[in-house]
Amino acid sequence: MKKIIKKIWWAVKLFAAQVRHGYPSRKLKIVGVTGTNGKTTTATLLYKINTALGYKSGLVSTVENIIGKRVVPSTMTTPDSVTLTKLFAEMAREGCEYVFMEVSSHALDQKRVAGINFVGGIFTNLTHDHLDYHKNFDNYFGAKKKFFKMLPSSAFALSNADDEYGLKILEGIQAKKYTYGFKNKADFNEKLDTKLLGNFNAYNALAVYASAVLLEHDKEKVKKILSNLEPPKGRFQHFTSKNDVLVIVDYAHTPDALEKIFLAVKEINSAEVGLPQKLPQKGKIISVFGCGGDRDPLKRSIMGKIGAINSNIAIFTSDNPRSEDPEKIIEQMKTTLSPLELKKVKTISNRREAIQEAAKLARKGDIILCAGKGHEDYQEIQGVKNHFDDMEELKRAFK
Repeated sequence: MKKIIKKIWWAVKLFAAQVRHGYPSRKLKIVGVTGTNGKTTTATLLYKINTALGYKSGLVSTVENIIGKRVVPSTMTTPDSVTLTKLFAEMAREGCEYVFMEVSSHALDQKRVAGINFVGGIFTNLTHDHLDYHKNFDNYFGAKKKFFKMLPSSAFALSNADDEYGLKILEGIQAKKYTYGFKNKADFNEKLDTKLLGNFNAYNALAVYASAVLLEHDKEKVKKILSNLEPPKGRFQHFTSKNDVLVIVDYAHTPDALEKIFLAVKEINSAEVGLPQKLPQKGKIISVFGCGGDRDPLKRSIMGKIGAINSNIAIFTSDNPRSEDPEKIIEQMKTTLSPLELKKVKTISNRREAIQEAAKLARKGDIILCAGKGHEDYQEIQGVKNHFDDMEELKRAFK
């Protein structure tokens, strides 16, 4: 009974907010991005392209919310429906025409985006994540599917044709269906010039280009702008140290994302990707990463295995341990490692010390990959958020 009363109360509150603000989503062209990985990069690059084309736009993302050019702090990937209504109202008042937003599986399951007037939806990929919440993969897929079922017939639905679930997500929906990809038959399969590194970012860039074209923007202008865009904060950000070590920070915190990040690092290390040119090739790959506490423990051993296999030295450390003991999380990361893989692993639960150790071990031509936290500027331990920024720590370590 309490749950029913709560739902009714929230529905009344949302209706009141919509009426008070004049149904703001109807005044905006909103494009949603959903999938396990790539949501932030795709939404952010679309915002940047539209802004560069002269359209006042808004962004709702994990990293930040932006109204025109004014940044509003973000507390979650997709805010609750009342907060979204107020955010859209501000965007409409300030003259925004387009909005690009991440749509999480939690938000879809909790109906946070119900009633929003989407003109387009993008599916990036679907891999193991959030099963602590959804309980099984079918529920996780079902949550994502809800987004595409709610799109009107006037909207576009753009999906990754190379993903196992790319075509399934489009089945039985009323929106106009389009696909992008490089391996399978797709409506969009262009090779694009971009500063983004890695195959996974090639897919993000193609999704961005295809979406911009479906929004009827000039193809050549879009390509030119896209070729000069930098990645969002914490998404394969990199710098080269004074002793020529390439340092990469990325938000990868799922098995699939971590695997793709390592693939991109190996591409650079084997000279398949020519950045940065001055580095000697085939140096050591040193990784620093952990797994979050109070979240899906099943992925810990999988991620530990991926890190050990793909690194010359893998430093297992804490991520956001939350209420859990970081030492126990690290032990779970090691459960499926072979004796040979264990020899490549160092365990340092203090993340600052782990980063310092990586910097100390690195030599000219090596690559350090610091994964898991990306844009986050805090570490949550026993209910307390302490300031912690991987990029800041790495630059300090190399001083």
